Amino acid sequence: MPKKYKALLDPRHTEKAIGLIKDAFQTNLAFELDLTRVTAPLFVEGGTGVNDDLNGIEKPVSFAVKGIPGVRAEVVQSLAKWKRMALADLGFAPDEGLYTDMNAVRPDEILDSIHSLYVDQWDWERVMTREERNVEFLKKIVRRIYDVIRRTEKFICHEYDVLKPFLPEEITFFHSEELQARFPKLTPKERETMVCREHGAVFVIGIGGDLKEGQPHDGRAPDYDDWTTPTGKGRKGLNGDIVVYHPLFDSAFELSSMGIRVDREALLRQLDIRGVPERKSLLFHRRLLNGELPLSIGGGIGQSRLCMLYLQKAHIGEIQAGMWPKDMVAACRKKGIFLL
Repeated sequence: MPKKYKALLDPRHTEKAIGLIKDAFQTNLAFELDLTRVTAPLFVEGGTGVNDDLNGIEKPVSFAVKGIPGVRAEVVQSLAKWKRMALADLGFAPDEGLYTDMNAVRPDEILDSIHSLYVDQWDWERVMTREERNVEFLKKIVRRIYDVIRRTEKFICHEYDVLKPFLPEEITFFHSEELQARFPKLTPKERETMVCREHGAVFVIGIGGDLKEGQPHDGRAPDYDDWTTPTGKGRKGLNGDIVVYHPLFDSAFELSSMGIRVDREALLRQLDIRGVPERKSLLFHRRLLNGELPLSIGGGIGQSRLCMLYLQKAHIGEIQAGMWPKDMVAACRKKGIFLL
């Protein structure tokens, strides 16, 4: 937490501002990417491969369903794979897509000032063509999303004059291999902080596959983002993260994880790399391998993360109601941080 902190908005005005931000952002995002809002599940059937396993180690909340004997439901961790099936089932065409107001529970999350048990994000997915499966198309979509992020910042700062815009006009692109070569002695998160201090907003390409040093920049599941397709100059990956500089923390601050999704070849390749070829028999994977799902690009944009950034909050608990360790609550009280 920052050494010196005073909230710019009290809790009541914060709640109102959160509503304004969320309404403005999702309206602009839907317009910019031609997205239709759809209803999303809070839980899905376990054992189908539909739920997102994130880095592969997080266990979802699950429970027996009294009315459906023999079935266990899982609270979603994200909707990465469900969205792609929805694109097919609802008949979306290229350059069209969907978004949803996603709520998830991640019980294995390590709780701190920017991570909680509860996840709220705009999950979006958009149909694309085979010709668009390249880095330039990825950058095009990133720039359009970043433009929505900046427009929303200007809007909320106009509503509350105590808030001042600070995001740069343009987002800068780096491949994770570039960051590793530039800062070989730093951790991936430290590398992000260095370039965010310099540029203000960056998109880090190629997350999930091993870098030349032998470790990935960060973890990714093998069955949604494409992190293995060669893109030239010895680089791989058609995915990445939108990361900005948060002045209150003096560090990088992730807002979105997104990317071009796996096609048939990339899915098979990545399942083998991760040593889980048996997933090919699961519902989502069968549909993809059988050609039933469209090529797509998609991601998640953190709602509470955006609100934290715009409203210059020191703790995610100032944005969303949650559960926190007693020592964290006590430390926040000493800092004058009001947790909802």
